[in-house]
Amino acid sequence: MKEGIRKRLPGQSIRTKLVLLLIVLLILTIAAVWLMNIVFLPSYYEYSKVSMLSESFQAMNDTVCGDTEFAQEDALSESSLLSIEQLEANRSMNIYLFQIGNFYGNLYYTFAYPELSSLSEMEREMVKEKTYEYVLSVIQGERNTQGKEQLRSRKNYKVYKVYDERIQSNYLELFGQLENDSFVYIRTNYQSMREGVRISNRFLVYIGVGVILLGAVLMMVISADFTRPILQLTDIATRMSELDFEAKYQVTTCDEVGRLGNSINSLSERLENTISELKTANNELQKDIEKKIQIDEMRKEFLSNVSHELKTPIALIQGYAEGLADNISDNSESREFYCEVIIDEADRMNKMVKKLLALNQIEFGEEQITFERFNIVEVLNSVIQSATLLAEQKGAQISLQAEGAVYVWADEYMVEEVITNYISNAIHHVDERGEIKVTVKEQEDVVRITVFNTGQNIPQEELDKIWIKFYKVDKARTRAYGGSGIGLSIVKAVMDALHQDYGVRNCEDGVEFWFELDCRS
Repeated sequence: MKEGIRKRLPGQSIRTKLVLLLIVLLILTIAAVWLMNIVFLPSYYEYSKVSMLSESFQAMNDTVCGDTEFAQEDALSESSLLSIEQLEANRSMNIYLFQIGNFYGNLYYTFAYPELSSLSEMEREMVKEKTYEYVLSVIQGERNTQGKEQLRSRKNYKVYKVYDERIQSNYLELFGQLENDSFVYIRTNYQSMREGVRISNRFLVYIGVGVILLGAVLMMVISADFTRPILQLTDIATRMSELDFEAKYQVTTCDEVGRLGNSINSLSERLENTISELKTANNELQKDIEKKIQIDEMRKEFLSNVSHELKTPIALIQGYAEGLADNISDNSESREFYCEVIIDEADRMNKMVKKLLALNQIEFGEEQITFERFNIVEVLNSVIQSATLLAEQKGAQISLQAEGAVYVWADEYMVEEVITNYISNAIHHVDERGEIKVTVKEQEDVVRITVFNTGQNIPQEELDKIWIKFYKVDKARTRAYGGSGIGLSIVKAVMDALHQDYGVRNCEDGVEFWFELDCRS
């Protein structure tokens, strides 16, 4: 309960976090702008004013040097005067244009702009003092740097920042010589910028407060659009937890929320399908239980088959043993025949029991599988050599078709068991033509080994049944050579344990058994 209350606290909602984040970002942005105004704006303003003075000097040079009347009569034309007046008005500066002469060692200067008559006495004295000071610094090399800071120096002009002690204010001044040897003095106020920065910062604070309040309100409204689909998705997820998969999110956007909605819808469908599969699996489990019952029945049938297979040899052994005990025949040959029957039947039972034990170990995973790389051709030659005598007794010939060594990955002992069962089966079922052919073929990543024997085909409906334990196609013939119907069951168990394919097919003149092994290096 406490966990649910904690999750509903306003401070924990995404909407509140977004609003607070926006307010913090706005405060940081306004503070950064305010700080940059204080630190960088004066320097930038100074650079801009110096650049403006440089541009004004170039404009004066173009205007004056291009004035033909001034070149002829030392008087500016009306258009030049208008251009200079516009330059002064638009850029808040004072411009003085004059020429300097030398009369018997005394410097004198005449103003082309403005006329001295238009200036007050105090202004004329200031202009004379300033111009005389810069003229001396240029012509006579005298430099008075007190109260001055040089900001820019070029070939034809220099720009200074000057502090006027009388009015306690800073000015920017440019003094330079035009291409027609006239001098220009430009003066603009610099102190007003400091007050402008203060006013700008105060205004920025007022605007910032308003922007923060307005931004918070707007963010509350905008964040509602962000959180609304999230709340819808939360409701859908809650319904999904209650196994209600009918609710779907209506995707209207292609953003992250839209993609999340698609994911929720996909998850809902998958969960629904998974639950359906679980129900299906439950039904399959019921079938498995029924199958287990069938397996129990098969086990009973297996025990019955084993009992049946053992009953005949046990009866024969018992009968012939009792005959020997009762001395039914005194003939040594008869007694020897009785003993051979007992030995043969005991050997038959021994082989069947061994095969059953081997089959049981393989089927229940008790037989340890060891994968190793070996030459399958050598194993085939070894098994064929061992079976040659038995084949000759049947009048059969075993041939091997293989090109050189062929290496495979498998359990050599188990593979040898498969080959032995296949060849033994071929020898027992070969007809009078007596042809048994073993072939090795490489096919991409696998090697297919086939064992063919001439003889009768296996009925088509019984091809899948020959792998079943104790199943015999021809029970009379199987009994004649001592077969128990277990050999092919061992082949099936081995190949399933190795996870490889195997099979049998009827040919035109016989039957071919085959299996495959991995040959990837």
